[in-house]
Amino acid sequence: MTERSSLRDRVYETLRRRIVEVELPPGSRLVERDLAAELDVSRIPLREGLRLLAAEGLVVLVPHRGALVAPFTPADVRDLFDVRESLESLAARLTAERRDAAGLARLGERLERARAATRSGDWRAIAEANAGFHVDIVELAANPLLSSLMGPLEARTHWLFRLTAQRDADEQCAEHEELYEAIAARDADRAAALAHRHVASGRATSTELAARWSHPEVDPAEVAARRRRRRPTTPAARGTAS
Repeated sequence: MTERSSLRDRVYETLRRRIVEVELPPGSRLVERDLAAELDVSRIPLREGLRLLAAEGLVVLVPHRGALVAPFTPADVRDLFDVRESLESLAARLTAERRDAAGLARLGERLERARAATRSGDWRAIAEANAGFHVDIVELAANPLLSSLMGPLEARTHWLFRLTAQRDADEQCAEHEELYEAIAARDADRAAALAHRHVASGRATSTELAARWSHPEVDPAEVAARRRRRRPTTPAARGTAS
């Protein structure tokens, strides 16, 4: 069981990273046979890893058909912003009230990594640093219930930051710096207002950018049904394969 759990976790972590980094774009088919061979695992830990990803909303499982990366429609992005605006403003308020020197230093280090990534134009590092800044604030709020509510959104939030990293890295850095200053000053009202404004300011642009990757017309069952189960054996069959 320990070995199987280890393999399951490796599948989960590898595919999660590839989805979040948009190496596997929304709507991509996840063919078990190919993934099992690529990751050098049997189908049991592969399926367990896929179920974990489905629980996070990153993968859609179609019974008896297969799996695909969640399409992430504009409506999904809208819903994510609705929740983030409320919960992240609460997290900022609590962090401003409860932060200590160590927590403030942690946020400062995260900001510095974001500044360095922005100067170098490293979009992957920009996304990681900016998403991490938001994760840190939730953790520093020291509210286990809030963390449990935000935890399942972490991967989707990171995915959104990676997808839209180029929307305006300088502006995002500046807004994070403002939020950091409010937290440092223990100004809970200002921190909450800035967090809400910061999340809301990215809604329109992020929805527009995400729409380029989303597949509102995707029917998961139809996509999964198109998996190639047999290799064509003749030129005629090869020409008609779908």
